[in-house]
Amino acid sequence: MTTSDGWTRAVRDSLAPGRLLPLGTAADGVWLAERAARQAWGRTVAGVRDAVPGRLRIGAAGPAGEAGPFPVPPGGLPPGPLRIEAEFAAVAGGRSLPETAEEVRALLLAAARELGLAVAEADLRVTDLLAEAPAPEPAPPPPDRTPPATDDPVARAVLRVPGVAAVTDALGPPVHRTPGAVRVECAVTADRPVVETARAARAAAAAAAPEGAAVTVVVTEVRRGLSGGSGSGRP
Repeated sequence: MTTSDGWTRAVRDSLAPGRLLPLGTAADGVWLAERAARQAWGRTVAGVRDAVPGRLRIGAAGPAGEAGPFPVPPGGLPPGPLRIEAEFAAVAGGRSLPETAEEVRALLLAAARELGLAVAEADLRVTDLLAEAPAPEPAPPPPDRTPPATDDPVARAVLRVPGVAAVTDALGPPVHRTPGAVRVECAVTADRPVVETARAARAAAAAAAPEGAAVTVVVTEVRRGLSGGSGSGRP
């Protein structure tokens, strides 16, 4: 892959939320955008000296089970075990390929657990053998867009939760209402367990939503170097 190809894919991946992955258990009612998992994968494997991360895809590990108590968001997977398919390029002259692959697999599974994803399987594929590690590519620029409005009482309640960095609008309005259901979209910070922040955000949203509404939360970003719960709506 050329540097130009890598830049194009990085920009595309940074903008596309991807699938929505169930966080925690079926009783939690929270999901994570696949984009956030891809970003965590890239940061994790960047620390392996003889591996260069590539494509990552996460899907269900088996047939869909019984539906949980919350509506699955559009483009989301129902709660249940997940399967990771990941690609990486190996740098020649280092350890043996099985040793490198084993470290990559262990780090990948650790990153998934840290996010709160119930990963049951992880399949790796080596796509290339490099003579040397490529120079790091610059991070893609953040999307230039207006912060979403935060005047909705459910959005304001979620923004007060420690670890919530902002409400977001990658999938639609930050607070999406349908008869009997409310879905909230937000970004969280990396300094707290993602699934715990998402659970707390859902509890806050449920307290502010109409009584009896099925409230779910979708985490679209995991941001680094920020402190949440300040009530800021800026992405």
